[in-house]
Amino acid sequence: MNTSLILLIAVFESVGVGLVGAVALRLLRRYPVGNSLIAVIVITVCGTNASTITVVLVTQSAEVPVVVTLLVNFVAGAVSLGIGLLLGRSVMNGSRQLADATRTFGVAERFRLPEDPPSAELAELARELRITSDKLVVSRRRERAVEQSRRQLVAWISHDLRSPLARLRAVAESIEDGVVGDLDDYLGRIRADTEHLTAMVDDLFQLSQIQTGTLRLNPREVALDDLVSDEAAGLDVLAAGRGIRLRARTVEPVTVRVDDRSMTRVFNNLLSNAIRYSPERTTVVVDVRAVNGWAVVSVSDECGGIPPQDLGSVFDMGWRGRKAKTGGGGFGLTIVHGLVRAHGGHVSVRNVPGGCCFEVRLPLVR
Repeated sequence: MNTSLILLIAVFESVGVGLVGAVALRLLRRYPVGNSLIAVIVITVCGTNASTITVVLVTQSAEVPVVVTLLVNFVAGAVSLGIGLLLGRSVMNGSRQLADATRTFGVAERFRLPEDPPSAELAELARELRITSDKLVVSRRRERAVEQSRRQLVAWISHDLRSPLARLRAVAESIEDGVVGDLDDYLGRIRADTEHLTAMVDDLFQLSQIQTGTLRLNPREVALDDLVSDEAAGLDVLAAGRGIRLRARTVEPVTVRVDDRSMTRVFNNLLSNAIRYSPERTTVVVDVRAVNGWAVVSVSDECGGIPPQDLGSVFDMGWRGRKAKTGGGGFGLTIVHGLVRAHGGHVSVRNVPGGCCFEVRLPLVR
């Protein structure tokens, strides 16, 4: 048979196998690159064998001239080399796209997935980079929020410290100048401002202990219903002075293992806030009950509710309600959150008709 015809047959056979191989490589893009390398080897062997077998069948002779064999192998090798280059180019382009996306990640602050990764490994790497990118975006937002909260905190602390210090200075100058009419009244003012400053310092100290993990608790079994009732009774005078009714609606006997001093401060902060922000002639309701292995204490008021956009920031350091003008550095709810978590519990807030409800959950003693 004419050598040119044999060569033509070999070319068509190899090209046909090559096209099938190209389709196979395309389908294998979602799988590990090792599968594609195996496919290249299989395509090379199949291309060579298919061309040789076809030539034998066409010539009807098992003895194929050496020249023809070399030509068939050359064509099959060329086709296999082309497929290998196709695979290599695809992997290189995918790697380059991934590198470009990673390089621009720091500028764009968000990783963009390559349109068509050439292998499962690169696709997995791209997905992991995307997940990391999303986490970094969330982390940056949280960091900005914390930084903004710190700036607000510094501003608020500066303001809250300046006022009592200015009053103390004015009182001291009045005493020095001998223009004091009622010394007992001035001493009362000094004592009130000193207590205010001491409370702020105590808040900062306890907050630092919570955040640094150095808070020491002395837990013991406590009747939580008695603890909450005693705290509510102690604040009844404050509530009456503002025309607010402090009422215990549901009080079930529940026992928890907590540091009673810390939990007293938790409920004092929650009840004091409810009294401070509730309008006159309204009611603050306290509930204590056991729910599915948890001791649940709810403090509900009629403050008008918290704006939905602020619900997620209530326990952030330095946050104060829009109605707050002075008094405290905005640590109270942050301390509540930290103390409850230190006891293995949870604290949350939600809006209810006419106001909001703070809910503390602590593990029951079994």
